Amino acid sequence: MFGVGDPEIAASVRTFVKLMRASRAVQARTERLLTEAGLTPTQLGVLEAILHKGPMTQRVLGRKVLTSPGNMTDVIDKLERRGLVCRGAMPSDRRQVMVTLTEAGQALVQDVFPRHAASIASAMAGLPPAELAILDGLLRRLGMAAAQDPCNEAAAS
Repeated sequence: MFGVGDPEIAASVRTFVKLMRASRAVQARTERLLTEAGLTPTQLGVLEAILHKGPMTQRVLGRKVLTSPGNMTDVIDKLERRGLVCRGAMPSDRRQVMVTLTEAGQALVQDVFPRHAASIASAMAGLPPAELAILDGLLRRLGMAAAQDPCNEAAAS
């Protein structure tokens, strides 16, 4: 398969392709609602994180929604232009920027997020809860193992 003679490599490639296809199919179903709301998945992630965890710095938000500092600045800029968040310097360290929901941002995320969560549940309904729990554990292990990539460790040294 794919010119790969090693069965373990072939199995990994097949599984990776299925993982990506499944991810794209779920994402396609869940992004319709976000498009209607004029939000990207990252923008909703920012609004949801602030709603549930309270105001936080751009750096912390970037780690929570798994995006780069440069992209986080762009995301926050767009949300701020729409009047959904506001920025302010932290009193204890003015170098850090605190991001807070506005009333409009809170109203939007409280409207969109429950429907988005229901859309995710609907898209994932092909698996019963017990299998979702198994998949959750497997994906967590896979993510942690992949994060331990020896190439990344060598680059960081």
